[in-house]
Amino acid sequence: MTLVTRGAAFRHRFGGVLAATAAGAALGLVLGLAMPRGPMNSLQSLSALTLAVGTGVVAGRAWRTRWAALLTPATCAAVFEVTRSGAPGPSVGAIRLESLYGVAVFVAGRGFDALVIGAPMVVGAFWGAALARRQPAGRASPAHTRAATAVRRAALGLASVGVLVIVVGLARPAGTEAILGSDGEPVPGSVAELVSVPIGGHDQVIMLRGNDVGAPVLLFLEGGPGGTALGAMRYSGQGLEEHFVVATWDQRGTGKSAVARDPVDTLTVDQAVSDTIEVSEYLRDRFRAARIYVVGSSWGTTLGVLAVAQRPDLFQAYVGTGQMVDQQETDTLMYADSVAYAERVGDDRFADQLADIGPPPYTDPLAYPLALSSNPDWDAYPRGADYDNRGAYPTSLFVAEYTLTEQVRATAALADTFAALYPQLQDIDFRRDVPQLAVPVYLVEGAHEAPGRAVLAQTSP
Repeated sequence: MTLVTRGAAFRHRFGGVLAATAAGAALGLVLGLAMPRGPMNSLQSLSALTLAVGTGVVAGRAWRTRWAALLTPATCAAVFEVTRSGAPGPSVGAIRLESLYGVAVFVAGRGFDALVIGAPMVVGAFWGAALARRQPAGRASPAHTRAATAVRRAALGLASVGVLVIVVGLARPAGTEAILGSDGEPVPGSVAELVSVPIGGHDQVIMLRGNDVGAPVLLFLEGGPGGTALGAMRYSGQGLEEHFVVATWDQRGTGKSAVARDPVDTLTVDQAVSDTIEVSEYLRDRFRAARIYVVGSSWGTTLGVLAVAQRPDLFQAYVGTGQMVDQQETDTLMYADSVAYAERVGDDRFADQLADIGPPPYTDPLAYPLALSSNPDWDAYPRGADYDNRGAYPTSLFVAEYTLTEQVRATAALADTFAALYPQLQDIDFRRDVPQLAVPVYLVEGAHEAPGRAVLAQTSP
């Protein structure tokens, strides 16, 4: 090989490396700017996947080697992380794998990005390299080369089928089934819809279900902050549908409304209350109801009380379950209860973890679940005959009302929304701020409610 030939080969290889690197960097930059939290709905997921495959093909053809399947995704991931580095929230922040919750956040965040963007890009790069290196028609190859090529083609075919399976999963639409009568037909006058409503400048999703569109309207506010209850209400709320039009709302930044999480500076308690009032006005107007019922669970009780206090004219009554009174005092009581449990049963590991974390409030959002949601005592109670464990997290996510993207991203949405709103709850004390409401108030408390909530709800005037 002459020096001229060697120089040309080097320039070609260098040009291929440069093209593969540039392709990955360009996609990482675009995704980091357009989707700093990664794809959050089906359209974004399918768009990102398509771009990833195309980028991989371009890189593989330009470099003419399967090494593009490593370099291009790695470059894309690096540029993506740098570009979105200012985005707040555990799902885009430092990787934390020391707890089950941290692992779940990682899987729902970067893990899903790897599935939807990284893996398709790798397959695309292999396709690009294969297209660039294919033999001209009529040129024979040695037997061992033909065998190796056949194996590679089979592997690439299987990987391509895997990408197609991902596409089919991402493209599956969400919906809620009709309410059926004993004859198997939809109940006349019933309602069963998923509606997207512009609330506070963002589209937010409400599941509406009821046997009679003329029945009283009940708005359910899920806890968290950051929780989604569409699946839980599908499994556990069917009895309510016989007497109410049940509106289960995915709040800003959660579940099917996860895209509305950004910009994060809109994730405030005041904005959440304003959204609740706007949703209530929508329901009242749509169903021509003078007033509606509102039911809150945990954080949803905070939201419900504040909304009713501002606009009592919208509400027939307020119902609280897992009623919050003072977030900081509740957390302090629950921490003390967890410490006492660890000492009582001799769980030294749990006791050491609690000691390391320390008492609330917490600036680290990943500390909260371990310190205040991990006490086995709070889950050690008998279930009633009507209990359906499919309504509990995470099985409640596996319902037709969510797309695949929403099912996976729900945990990331919970973590990021909680991280934004939890610090804002520390100064709320309803004994001082909302001593009474101008509507009937009902508190539903189970015999095994966590003491940190139950004690304050029972003793508050």
